[in-house]
Order: sequence, then structure tokens, then C-alpha cells
Amino acid sequence: MYDIAIIGGGIIGLTAAYECQQRFHDKKIIILEKEAELALHQTGNNSGVIHSGIYYKPGSLKATNCRNGIKKLLDFCDNNDIPYELCGKLIVATTDDEIPVLNNLYERGLANGLTDLKLLDASECKEIEPHVFAIKGIHSPSTGIIDYRTVCSKIAQKIVDNGGKVKFNSKVINIRQKNKNNIIATRADEIESELVINCAGLYSDRVAQFTQNNIDIKIIPFRGEYYKIKEEKKYLVKNLIYPVPDPKFPFLGVHFTRRIDGAIEAGPNAVLAFAREGYKKSDIKFKDLTEIFSYPAFWKLGKQYWKIGSSEMLRSFSKTLFVNALQKLIPEITKQDITTGGSGVRAQALTNGGELLDDFRIVRNGKIIHVLNTPSPAATSAFAIAENIVTHLDT
Repeated sequence: MYDIAIIGGGIIGLTAAYECQQRFHDKKIIILEKEAELALHQTGNNSGVIHSGIYYKPGSLKATNCRNGIKKLLDFCDNNDIPYELCGKLIVATTDDEIPVLNNLYERGLANGLTDLKLLDASECKEIEPHVFAIKGIHSPSTGIIDYRTVCSKIAQKIVDNGGKVKFNSKVINIRQKNKNNIIATRADEIESELVINCAGLYSDRVAQFTQNNIDIKIIPFRGEYYKIKEEKKYLVKNLIYPVPDPKFPFLGVHFTRRIDGAIEAGPNAVLAFAREGYKKSDIKFKDLTEIFSYPAFWKLGKQYWKIGSSEMLRSFSKTLFVNALQKLIPEITKQDITTGGSGVRAQALTNGGELLDDFRIVRNGKIIHVLNTPSPAATSAFAIAENIVTHLDT
């Protein structure tokens, strides 16, 4: 018998367990992870960026949790000797049409408390990134890079050291109520817990459906594919270079990212994945695909974004088109300068009305808390999101 069971061993589930231990010292806590190790999916395949909070609507959960989460993340890293680097990010406008959006982004960043932002002209952009093309830019010095799997390993170690348990190979297949407690059925056994926190990421909606039928969202998986810059061309990118994002689309566009290990990545694009763990084009799961295509809201989404979606899909199959997008930021880069890299799958919540849910969503249903939507900047925000989750336990 446990007091709190957390489903999911990514950074959201781990920080939730850690925060529960900090708040409730006498509670017996277990994390159920379906894989044989932690952080294998969204956490372990993201870009490794510490986001500053410039993009998000002021007052939104994304904005407040990102700003609060950065400090908590860096404090944790400082106290536990986890390497990170606040290397800064350059966001650039490459056409006159993008300048109003860039200016609005700057004002949004100021509203979110980023006092270190700087608007730059073309020559100032070149001083920061000598090979970039820009007519105007924003420099965000407080953006950084980190390895989130290293963070997760340290959190897990602390959880176990403080008496918590992490149970691997424990895919949850059902949840039912018994004597005011929750019985969590896994493929291996059953766990009884008073409280349950659903941090299942790509499967959060399915886990929620075990206990309630009125979930008004469905997780749609989007694959982001990366290229790596070859060693001899890494000089083209010093740190992080991003385009002006399309305000109508929840993805940031292809960009350049220096990783904490020194590698330079280019990407990602954003294409529909044909499986919730569809890391390759050939990954197709009939159940996942049927669920997507039978969801009426998906076709509403497709009607709205078919042009952007088609462009992303074409770029997925054409290295030339991918490079064309990269050359808008760094004209010197060529097809010969990049090689195929990794990929990640983003769990994007789609509402029944056909809208991509932009903000975080955490709901409570009795003695179960469902974390239903935590896209980027969730990793940056994780410690703050965990505080919000635990606050729901107190209500």
C-alpha cells in the first residue's frame, strides 16, 4: 500500500515525486515506469534547451511555470553538480514581414520578466553569430543548454535515497477504485495507492480514460526530426539560432542548437507520427493511427493546417528542402554539411473542437491528478509544474 503513486518516469513524473517527498516527508511514494529505464521518450529526446520564457502568453501556465521553473532547475543543478550553460539564444527575422512579429515577441518577453533581452540590428546579430543572416534579432542571454536525462538520474537517486521506489517495466493497463483507494493494474502486478498522479506523457489521455469518460482532449503525436552538423562545419554555429516563430503554429520552426556535449543539431521539423512512439518514418501502429484518423477533431485540425503540414511532410522526405529552410538562417550551410540525427515525439493535446491546446493542463478527478498537456517548455518548467501538481493534492 502506497500513499502516492506516480505513473511515468519522465522529468514531470520524477519532479512530482521529488516535490511530494519535500512536502510530505512521511508519505510512501512509488513511480511506475513502463520502460526498463527512465526518461526514454519526450524527456530523453528533446533539444536539451533551458528556455527563458520569451515565447509564452503573459499570465499563462507556460509563462509563469517557465520563469519559476528555471530558477528551481538551476538551483537543483548547482546543488547537485549537474553541468549546464547559459549560452544565450539569438532569434532572428530574415524578412521585413517578420519584424512586427519579432517586436511583439520582444514585448512579450519583457512582460514575462526577461529584463536581459536585447533588440539587435543586423550587424549586432553578426557579432553574436558571425554566419547568421538577419535583418533584426533578439538576444536572450538567459537561455541555456543541459542534459535533462542527467537531471532525471539525479532526481531519481534522491527519491530512492529518501525512501521512494521506482518500479520499471510496469505499464499501467487499468485503474479502479477499491475502499476509497486506487488499484493500479500493471502487466506485472497490482499496486494499491491512496492518491495517483498521471504523468504518462504520450499516453496521459489513455490513462485518464481508465477513470473518467469525459476527457475533452486526445494526444496527437508529432515527430521532430533532426540533422547533425558535421564536425568540420560546427564553426558555423556558436550557440542557439532560432527563426521568428509562426504565431499560428505551436512549433518553433527549424533552428540550430548547440548541445551540452558540443554537438550541433539542426531541426526539428514537425510531422504527424503514425505511432505514439513513432521515432522513424517506418514506425506505424495500427491502433494509434486508427485513433488519430477516427477522431473528428483531427480533420478539423487538418483543414486549418494542411498547407503547413504538407510543407513539413515534404521537408521530412527531402534533405534539399530541409537545407533550404536552414539556409534562411545560415546561407553557407549545404547538404554536404549535415548528416541524419535523432528524432523525438511530442505529445500534443488536441481538443474536441480541433484546437491544439497551447497551455499546460492539470486536472483533478477525486483522488487522481491527470497531467494532460505539458509540451515545451515542460522540461525547463518541471520543478514549478511539480509544485502545481502537489498544490492540487492539497485541494
